[in-house]
Amino acid sequence: MQKTVVIDIVGLSTSVIGEHTPFIQKYLAEHQLTHIKPVFPAVTTTAQSCYVTGKNADTHGIVGNGWYDRDESEVKFWKQSNKLVKAEKIWEAAKKQNPKFTCSKMFWWYNMYSSADFSVTPRPQYHADGVKAPDCYSYPADLRDKLQAELGTFPLFSFWGPNANIKSSKWIADASIWVDKAEDPTLSLIYLPHLDYCLQKFGVDFSKISKELGEVDKLVEDLVKHYQSKNAKIILLSEYGINNVNRPVHINRILRENSLISVRIEQGLELLDAGASKVFATADHQIAHIYFNDLSEKQRVKTILENTAGIALVLDEEGKKEYNLNHERSGDLVVMAEADSWFTYYYWFDDAKAPDYARLVDIHRKPGYDPVEMFMNPKNPFIKLRAGYKLARKLLGFRYLMDVIPLDATLIKGSHGGTLAAKEYYPILISDEKIGEGDIQATDVYEVIWKSVFGKN
Repeated sequence: MQKTVVIDIVGLSTSVIGEHTPFIQKYLAEHQLTHIKPVFPAVTTTAQSCYVTGKNADTHGIVGNGWYDRDESEVKFWKQSNKLVKAEKIWEAAKKQNPKFTCSKMFWWYNMYSSADFSVTPRPQYHADGVKAPDCYSYPADLRDKLQAELGTFPLFSFWGPNANIKSSKWIADASIWVDKAEDPTLSLIYLPHLDYCLQKFGVDFSKISKELGEVDKLVEDLVKHYQSKNAKIILLSEYGINNVNRPVHINRILRENSLISVRIEQGLELLDAGASKVFATADHQIAHIYFNDLSEKQRVKTILENTAGIALVLDEEGKKEYNLNHERSGDLVVMAEADSWFTYYYWFDDAKAPDYARLVDIHRKPGYDPVEMFMNPKNPFIKLRAGYKLARKLLGFRYLMDVIPLDATLIKGSHGGTLAAKEYYPILISDEKIGEGDIQATDVYEVIWKSVFGKN
């Protein structure tokens, strides 16, 4: 077996490799570049599941970062159990090939209760008084304690939200090296999310993202040098590229305008009532799953969406088969945004009636993905003072809501998830060897990793 590391540099595409990433640029000049045709949806959990199973979403079941649970009538995003991935993973197949094979899975998604030998993933502590404390989850359980004793508490609030920064990716990189030195796994899977933040906030605007590009470039250099010293095969890749966008599409508001969305009123605020709605959408970057409780509305909704600016494709049953999304978790319709557009989860018309979680970093309660969580409200000149006051209440043990997130979707300048962006925004794979001719499918990455570990036969 050949020791191998796969470093997932989120958002990396040829559009951002250049003078601001000197190490990656030099490394690329000495290695082989392959473009990966973006899977649909080109989002974290679907792409990673394709890479580690060699299957599409119609088999592994990960149709997006979240979906509607029809039995519980609840939208569920960013769940963590590895049992949700309904296909054999590469480390399971590798263990059958050679029982001595071991795998370290460092922050790749669906990392709780995984069958990997070593795994670490974000997992806050949720206390009874409402406090969310930074932490992570690991297998074996004591690995978490060893890492945090060495590296400090995992910087959760640097991993997502307005304060997202290089600290979280640096912690992941350092933890990956620590595990490698301690356990020497055959295969290491490492996730570096840093570029996700600046590229969604600002798009490919080098005047605003050059610092972040340089920061992730240095991390990649440190990891590559470590694994070169261990004579490991190194695969650099990404799940998607991020292209510029300028048009948020408020798909649930469109459905509500057509009397299809139901809301509950609680303390004067509106909560989406998915189980009572005739139709609603779970928005996820440039994809939205459309779920029906009243299928008699299906053709009318399809026509409405096909005539909505910013929507490129409306997939019915045949369309879902073509895009490998014909799975029970998928919406009854699935829509893809135009390359310059993306979908919000917003369903309210009056911001004064938006639910309290809309102004929070709250990835599990929102019925869709919300990239605006990376901003503090720029229209409030005292927002940082407000955040400081909230933090002081937390430190004093009082209940608090860190309600500092704006409700302005036009702040977002970059997105992903669709398949219509130019090739310069495709995800990429950089390796020692040329991988055939032309582009590869996302499912082909599995074979690239397998051959790195076990050779061509």
